[in-house]
Amino acid sequence: MAAGDGAIAARPGPVPVTGPLENLTLWERVHFHLRDEILANRLPPGTVLGEVALSESLGVSRGPIREALGRLAAEGLVTVRPRRGAVVSALSAEEFLEAYQVREALETQAIRLAVPRLSAEDVTRLERLVERQSECVSRSDVDRFFQHNAAFHELFVDASGNRTLAEMYRQLMAHMGRYRMRSLALRGSLRRSVSEHRAILRAVRAGDAERAARLLGDHIRVPQRRLETASDEEVVLTR
Repeated sequence: MAAGDGAIAARPGPVPVTGPLENLTLWERVHFHLRDEILANRLPPGTVLGEVALSESLGVSRGPIREALGRLAAEGLVTVRPRRGAVVSALSAEEFLEAYQVREALETQAIRLAVPRLSAEDVTRLERLVERQSECVSRSDVDRFFQHNAAFHELFVDASGNRTLAEMYRQLMAHMGRYRMRSLALRGSLRRSVSEHRAILRAVRAGDAERAARLLGDHIRVPQRRLETASDEEVVLTR
């Protein structure tokens, strides 16, 4: 590693070129790889991503590395520092709050659009997801709870029929997903979350899109209220 190029935690070896990456350009493959490492928290906030070290680790010239880092910077996942390389970004308390505010706007609009479009099968799936969440709470299975929780929220986004909204939502949630344990700490109670999901589901069953949107907004605002008084030091990444 070159002096002053910083430490990186990227996996050694060439950038993968098979599967969904095979038709991408080299810089796009680098971008896809690094983005996946960041969102999976294998490259946590504060990790330095130096061009020379990445070039050696991934077996790629510095040109594609530079382009990939530029795209990651545009997505808010890294901060590029002149003559010092890039560093994986961390959300400040204010940025985390802003992300929740955008999530609330996207999801409440999604559920308004989705409720008139939901099939009986969709409602049955929502019911099963809430029951599985409840089971996970009983077993203290946080990882599985988050999987069922994400599926519950994503169903409304998918059923909205708005592809632009869905794309924006998935990009936002990928970024926020690195902070899921912090979100849990801000929320405080998974049992309360399940109860709120049941209330949303009752409004959905009744076909009341506006009530469902109000309840969903209230649900998403729970961690927002705590973030309004949180310091940056309190908004730390917990795996």
